[in-house]
Amino acid sequence: MNQTPQPQTPPADAGDRRALAVLFGIVFINLVGFGLVVPLLPFFGDSLNAAPWQVALMFSAYSVGQFFAEPFWGRLSDRIGRKPVLLITVVANALGYLMLAFAPNIWVAIGIRLFTGLGAGNVSTVQGYVADVTLPEKRAGRMGLIGAAFGAGFIAGPGVSGILVQEDMGRLGYQLPIFAACGLATLAAIGVVFLLKESLVRSATPPARTPFLGGVKDAAANPVVSRVVLVTLIYMAGFSGMESTFGLWTGARYDWGAREVAFAFMAVGVVSVFCQAMVTGRLARRFGESRVLAAGCLLFGCGLLGQMLSPAAWVVPVAMAVGAFGMAITMPNISAMISRASPPDRQGAMLGLNMAASSSGRIFGPVVAGAMFSGLGHDWPLAVGAALMIPAALMALNAGRAVRRVAVVATPAE
Repeated sequence: MNQTPQPQTPPADAGDRRALAVLFGIVFINLVGFGLVVPLLPFFGDSLNAAPWQVALMFSAYSVGQFFAEPFWGRLSDRIGRKPVLLITVVANALGYLMLAFAPNIWVAIGIRLFTGLGAGNVSTVQGYVADVTLPEKRAGRMGLIGAAFGAGFIAGPGVSGILVQEDMGRLGYQLPIFAACGLATLAAIGVVFLLKESLVRSATPPARTPFLGGVKDAAANPVVSRVVLVTLIYMAGFSGMESTFGLWTGARYDWGAREVAFAFMAVGVVSVFCQAMVTGRLARRFGESRVLAAGCLLFGCGLLGQMLSPAAWVVPVAMAVGAFGMAITMPNISAMISRASPPDRQGAMLGLNMAASSSGRIFGPVVAGAMFSGLGHDWPLAVGAALMIPAALMALNAGRAVRRVAVVATPAE
């Protein structure tokens, strides 16, 4: 019988800490590459004579790819292991960046961004690796550390991009940061090959193959996962709606330009990274993951209200810092709760479905927020986003009660 990798019992030794440090570095390098490219896309699209709606479609194509890829890669990592899936996806990132640099027109660039999104849907695999080698009570903190790697990479990427871009060189000037992103993804792939150990052990009992719809049914039947996935969908719709209209809102209210908006988001990233690295795990261990998750949703909602009601421009960064703290304690606890509530051989699949829900929020949130901004007024995306955090928080508390009621603990059988 073919042996299939299964999650090993998560020990808490120095070897696992070293593995997580390597994973942190790989995620950071890969996200620096991602952050290099994203700020350039509107200008790169303009170099291809793209209309604004085509540039927006190039952004959305990436999220559409992630929506379909996350559940697939998560399920595959449950079967063949985390390391090969990470290697495949990081190599796909490198190829995607290289192809993007030479895209002859905007439609090819949109197709390449879709391909890159399909290859980049490995967040659930990273989270599965963390769950494999971490004791359940420490998962929120470890998920927070990986989230900090994502945030730090995304902070560093735009800065490096600003150094490398040469606007006076035309299209070549925008290609240089894309080439750098390709090189960083290649470096991350080398790190996966030579530095990262597989986190799954061999078992004589292979997990059953489950199609995508079967995974959705499993998630819907799980009283914890179903609620937490809904929290992700609601929260991400509210966040992405704010994110996509923030520049327009600050322009309408305070006449901010691109520089002020960039500094505001960089400040949010710094607060988020610090909180995920230093605070999230401590709060989860003291108060419980579901309560901290609910508090994070409400704090993010308060941040949105603070922005909307701000009497002066200087209040906006303060309100954003409050929201950033809520953001920092939200996603790690979502991932930790799902990993706890899922069977060992289904963690990747369930985490993948959660990331698909996140991608759904990123796809539809900006569309709805843009329509409200144009049709109802510039404060409406913030007001609706804040209101959505109330049912999200209630859903998080219900998930916590479901955990205690059914006592679902996702620990591997000996």
